[in-house]
Amino acid sequence: MSAWQENKKNRLQQLKEGAPVKPTDMLNKQNYTTAEIAEKRMAICEDCPRLVRLTKQCKECGCFMNLKTKLAAASCPIGKW
Repeated sequence: MSAWQENKKNRLQQLKEGAPVKPTDMLNKQNYTTAEIAEKRMAICEDCPRLVRLTKQCKECGCFMNLKTKLAAASCPIGKW
């Protein structure tokens, strides 16, 4: 199984078990954090070797970090923020 398939499998398992954030959380502005916090989080991601620069996607969780960093309940899968 490729690393991508493994990440997808892990993410689906997290969603089944009640992950703290879901893609649909982006639909409700009440789930957002402040722009300042989102910018700080994204800056941390930009310096991380686990970020796919082209898509801004995390190799650990598979999330698109330019979106995930905006969610108040989200957290870095390796504890950087």
